[in-house]
Amino acid sequence: MTISLHAGRALYRAPRINSLRRILDCLAALAVAAIALTWGRPALAQTATPCAAMRFEGTAYTVCTFDGRRDALQMFWKGADGKPYGAFAPLAAALNAEGRELRFAMNAGIYEADTSPVGLYVENSKQLRKLNLRGGDSNFYLKPNGVFFIGDSSVGLMESAKFAASALKPRYATQSGPLMVMGGQIHPQILATGTSAKTRNGVGVRDGQTAVFAIADERVTFYAFARLFRDALHCPDALYLDGSISSLFSADMKRDDALWPMGPIVAVTAPSPAH
Repeated sequence: MTISLHAGRALYRAPRINSLRRILDCLAALAVAAIALTWGRPALAQTATPCAAMRFEGTAYTVCTFDGRRDALQMFWKGADGKPYGAFAPLAAALNAEGRELRFAMNAGIYEADTSPVGLYVENSKQLRKLNLRGGDSNFYLKPNGVFFIGDSSVGLMESAKFAASALKPRYATQSGPLMVMGGQIHPQILATGTSAKTRNGVGVRDGQTAVFAIADERVTFYAFARLFRDALHCPDALYLDGSISSLFSADMKRDDALWPMGPIVAVTAPSPAH
């Protein structure tokens, strides 16, 4: 009778104990969230293996995906001496001197012969080049073109004229063109019948937090590249960054393309293990 009574009490108390544990778990989760908010960014680990090879419709690509909430996405153009980096190696050396390492990098927009950005360029919240809404003959001027921007924990793509009318003050931004995909629609002047094939790179955005960078590892048409972002990478918006000089640095893949000189560079950095 005593055993049955104890068993009955145990069965009676279990729901209360489980409820208490659930309450304590919720309180712990709220505490972690509060700490993260206090520091201004969610307590998330950096993306472990952001870059991967893939094939789409017979063409080889490398795709690198980053979360704006956890990955230190930045843009670089000139070093402390005022000279353009021009390539990945000088940027990596400068970061190492500061106790940081380069994890990913890609050329980030069309530029002039002196490596200066053709359009808007913002670095560390400072506008170094103005928005360019003029017309012209190169890919940059194939309207609509657009702006890729990075906030404290977000990323975005916006058509250039709309960006001009907005009140956005991003930490980093680069303007390029054309805007290959906008609202799930391929640019009206990028045609399936196009035959010009080059190595190309670009960036797509989804959900306001995820930036997807892609580089063609062989020659590809504009239309096929746009379809990669829309149909395979599921990015409703995608911006062309450049072609022919397209380059990628990936520490995880041990890849360091050496095409140069290049203009603006978009990168992901991390604290150096030695520091």
